Amino acid sequence: MCGIIGYTGNKNAVAVVLEGLRRLEYRGYDSAGVAFFSDKGVEVIRCKGKIRDLAALVEKEHLSSSTAIGHTRWATHGRPSEENAHPHRSGGIVLVHNGIVENYLSLKKKLLAKGHTFMSDTDTEVLCHLIRDCAGTLPLEEAVREALKEVKGAYALAVMNEKEPGKVVGVRKDSPLVVGLGDGEYFIASDVPAFLPYSREVIYLEEEEMVVLTNDGALITKFDGTPVQRDVHSITMSPAMAEKGGYRHFMLKEIFEQPRAVGDTLRGRFSADSGKINLEEFGLSEAMLKEISKIFIVACGTSWHAGLIGKYMFEDAARIPVEVDIASEFRYRNPLIGPGHLMIVITQSGETADTLAAQREAKRLGARVLSICNVVGSSSAREADAVFYTHSGPEIGVASTKAFLTQVTALYLLAIAFGISRGTTGPEQVRELLSELLLLPGKIERALAMEGSIRTIAKEFFKARGFIYLGRGINYPIALEGALKLKEISYIHAEGYPAGEMKHGPIALIDEELPVVILVSKDGLFEKMMSSVQEVNSRGGKVVAIASEDVKDLCEISQSCLLVPDTNRYLTPALFAVPLQLLAYHIGVMRGCDVDQPRNLAKSVTVE
Repeated sequence: MCGIIGYTGNKNAVAVVLEGLRRLEYRGYDSAGVAFFSDKGVEVIRCKGKIRDLAALVEKEHLSSSTAIGHTRWATHGRPSEENAHPHRSGGIVLVHNGIVENYLSLKKKLLAKGHTFMSDTDTEVLCHLIRDCAGTLPLEEAVREALKEVKGAYALAVMNEKEPGKVVGVRKDSPLVVGLGDGEYFIASDVPAFLPYSREVIYLEEEEMVVLTNDGALITKFDGTPVQRDVHSITMSPAMAEKGGYRHFMLKEIFEQPRAVGDTLRGRFSADSGKINLEEFGLSEAMLKEISKIFIVACGTSWHAGLIGKYMFEDAARIPVEVDIASEFRYRNPLIGPGHLMIVITQSGETADTLAAQREAKRLGARVLSICNVVGSSSAREADAVFYTHSGPEIGVASTKAFLTQVTALYLLAIAFGISRGTTGPEQVRELLSELLLLPGKIERALAMEGSIRTIAKEFFKARGFIYLGRGINYPIALEGALKLKEISYIHAEGYPAGEMKHGPIALIDEELPVVILVSKDGLFEKMMSSVQEVNSRGGKVVAIASEDVKDLCEISQSCLLVPDTNRYLTPALFAVPLQLLAYHIGVMRGCDVDQPRNLAKSVTVE
């Protein structure tokens, strides 16, 4: 979950690392720290709080160095505090860590018996002492290799040794680490935006690889010391893409970027005139699609909600059975997956630990894997048999918005492709579906134009103690997503339900103070949804209706009503999501919450 960065080169390393931490703060923000070489050896400055608190400590000292490492933390072991903040040190060994050391208690017991003294409650500090114990006269990289032979768990590390100025050692196992190459300067970081202002040439470390950064370059080896040659990738995104661009918050910026993001997801991937989808770009073929007898969709959080929408699309358009699993549950239920099956994993970062574990289990059992992912070169993308890059651009706000809509868009396109290959979606229907997809960015813009009305609704309900969200069919996952967004951003308890389940328990919650958000489209379930609205009204609940424009009469029986543009049944969830995102955002802002960095959350969950 945490963000790490290391640098050696011809700039002020302390300033470079501090700026990198600002760009990584979405990965964790309960404490932060920096370590750097100086005339006194290696100095460490750290504190509880956000990067601005660390910056206040660092900047008043006017510090300068050519080599430094830094860390922004999302707590796993030990409460947020200065002593638990990274970097940690033992003697001359200083390091930062993203991940979990599973056997840290047994290692700590062993080190305590040898006379080591610990200053924190973290598992990370054990690594410092372990490397120090192995160091002796060994070069730092050899000491790290020896120490890691005893370590079980997931980790990305950046390590320095006071005796070896100018050197940073990075290692990666089950946590992301990318190398940046500059002109006489070298970087390692959890994510590319950390060093994007200085370098767009990157190398993605693979599993159990080490990089040694010095003034002479970046040397990559396997853990056993075998040299490795890795391709250098050029990053096309600009630093400005990760800035707020005049918006008050990243979340709001990313909500309003959705028309562009969806357009980028679609660009060049199909022809509405011919009804052809460019399968080759994803590493797919019609022959492969025909061989698939069942689809498993696996994801976490918001991406899981996208997967639930995908199930409706695939089963309806392609008539193929689909199971949707929460990734953290998948590999622990002895799943019946194997040859002839396709797992579609959905992950914005491509580094989500539970999703990667499920993906690897599926491959072990003989299934093919398709990754829907936003980050080029991520672990999920590299390990999959096929990849659908969503190209939504960097998403800094912790609560996913544009990544979600682009995932839904990707699933829509894939469902049509399966329908074509299986003969369940005819040529004329394919052209209609693809033509409607071309209209989606413009319709999202029209939904965004309702922001003023949504802000008015937010003013009415931002003090509410709870919300219920109701939907049916393909809109039920959007009820879940709307409730999740509100929980994440405003800390109001909210629950999403299939509307047909309301009478089986949730209706007991409805009173004159409870807002009930109801999602209604003109489909086969329209009359049943109208009955749900009346049931809420009859119990004094406050109905906030979000509906398609062709059901205007719903507004007459709702306290508040938002009408989104009409579209087909598969794309209605994408348009309903927009007002739900804005509602959560404005309620969160009105409650004084940090909507970009909600408490206890981190953007990329790289630990189980």
